[in-house]
This record gives sequence, C-alpha cells and structure tokens, in this order.
Amino acid sequence: MPWTYRHADREWRTFLDTVRDVSGMTSDNAAYTMTEGLFRAFRARLTPQQALDFAAVLPAIPRALFVQDWTLAEPQPWADRAAILAEVKALRRHHNFAPDSAIEAVSCAVHRVVRPDLLRCALQRIGPEALAFWALQSHSPEALAPSPGEV
Repeated sequence: MPWTYRHADREWRTFLDTVRDVSGMTSDNAAYTMTEGLFRAFRARLTPQQALDFAAVLPAIPRALFVQDWTLAEPQPWADRAAILAEVKALRRHHNFAPDSAIEAVSCAVHRVVRPDLLRCALQRIGPEALAFWALQSHSPEALAPSPGEV
C-alpha cells in the first residue's frame, strides 16, 4: 500500500496546518476553501494530462481536492498573481476569507508535502508558468521540510 494512502490523514493535517499557519488563518474550513480556490485556478490553466501529472505528485487528500468538481475545458491563459488571487477569493465569495498571502500559503504547503525533485519535475513538464505559479516568494523549500516523523 502506498505510504500516502496509509498516512493520508497525517499528510493532510501537515498540509492544512501549513496553509493555515502561513496564511495566519485560524479555521480549517477557511484554509480548505482557499486551497480549493488556488487548486482550481491552477488547474484551469492546464490540459487534462498536465493536471493529472501534477495531481500525481500530490499526497492523497490534496490530490482528491485538486480533481474534485473538475469540468474539462480548454485551458485558460496564464495570469498574474493579482488575477489568480481574485479567482481564489471568488470561490464561495461570501464564505471565503483568503488573505493576500493565499498563493504563498498554499505553495508552502505543497512544497512541504511533496518531494522537491518530484514537484520540480512535474512543474517543468508543464512549463515556466507553472514553475512561477508555485514559486515561493519568502520561504525556501528547505525551511519547509517536514520534521522527522511528520510526513
């Protein structure tokens, strides 16, 4: 059995706690909505194969969230961070408390739970826009490495 399935709740807790802590949120529900919004914004710019390749490197529960409620469509053009943030905040607008640090917070969580080599490879296959999308602005991937026993 793959490790990610056996320890899905543990990986998810690490992921969600990172999103919550980096964003300064106090609610798991708000962190979940923010993550879902960012995943949707990223996924909307990918072909189905690119999206599935990216999802394949995510842990089990973030992977499920990434593909949840997906309607296949032509990829949207890449946008700047302000436009992406607006898309994130538009999901369940009246119950969405995503701060301006939403992209950074979810990116930190992805970097924390995905092996750096796998993440880099998946993003490189998509292209420079994907690398820029998940680039950390103020946290090094090394600083986000899980502590022993965490994931």
